[in-house]
Amino acid sequence: MNKCLLLIVQLFLIGHFKVSGIHRFGYSNYEQRNWRREHISCGGEMQSPIRIDSFKAIPLRMPALEMIRFHDYLPGPLDLTNNGHSVTLSLPKLPEDDPYQKYIPYVFGARLHNEYVLEGLHFHWGDTNNQGSEHIFNDIRFPIEMHIIYRNRKYDTVGDALNYTDGLTVLGFFFQISEKENKGLSNIVRNLKHVYSVNTRYMLNETFTLASLLPSSDDMERFYTYKGSLTTPPCSEAVTWILFPDPLPISVYQMNKFRNLASDTNQTPIVKNYRKLQKIGSRRVFVRKMKEKIRYHKTNETISYDKWDWMMRPKRSKV
Repeated sequence: MNKCLLLIVQLFLIGHFKVSGIHRFGYSNYEQRNWRREHISCGGEMQSPIRIDSFKAIPLRMPALEMIRFHDYLPGPLDLTNNGHSVTLSLPKLPEDDPYQKYIPYVFGARLHNEYVLEGLHFHWGDTNNQGSEHIFNDIRFPIEMHIIYRNRKYDTVGDALNYTDGLTVLGFFFQISEKENKGLSNIVRNLKHVYSVNTRYMLNETFTLASLLPSSDDMERFYTYKGSLTTPPCSEAVTWILFPDPLPISVYQMNKFRNLASDTNQTPIVKNYRKLQKIGSRRVFVRKMKEKIRYHKTNETISYDKWDWMMRPKRSKV
């Protein structure tokens, strides 16, 4: 893969680019079929997104996903960009010796074998409330899916990371329509008006924590994970996906703010910016196996079945 193409992909992922030179591609069925003609990886056997079925996923004991510095304010200025395909939020590119580097969130654990540092995030959505997410979970396609992108720390750039199967990890979150607004999303939604037009970017004059966008830590204990790819050209098979099944809320008002963004100079709205499902093939989807819990009626204490089993065993009588 040549360096020019890798640079284009990196800039698309993190939204940190000169907006006049964006790599263009479309999401119609015809255009998606053309992806593999222009990018060999798009016709690979480990492509994303896929259908996730909780009954077919393989339960596996694995560590929790450790999320470090999620409660620290993100170093700014944060860059919000409409690249014609999606809206992206990216962090400033800081030199390694910059003191603000220590505030950039990173993750490890689960089935990851290294630390992965935050690069940025973006969204995929539809024009109706029953379509938009790229992954389908238990036959449900949600109206919008958020992808948070992390780069394996052992690679210097996203472009470098795309050459390796362990290059990136992407955390995927679903949203479902709610009567109430998602206060965490308001940091992004209220600034979408500044990037209504295609190829526009806006530097936020405020910052927030990544944790404010996410569910509570208890709701992130269970997740699904599999090996896959980017869901946009060049579809590099360099991604470990980690998907959280419980949807977050988003109001109709907030959803419409995404749907109003323009994809071209004719003000055509960005909608249906999701890739069609890919074949899972011989891959396996794993779900983190959790210890089931019961509620102990006398103390209202939550205990594990393992502890309960030990408590309930008949005690040997002393002779």
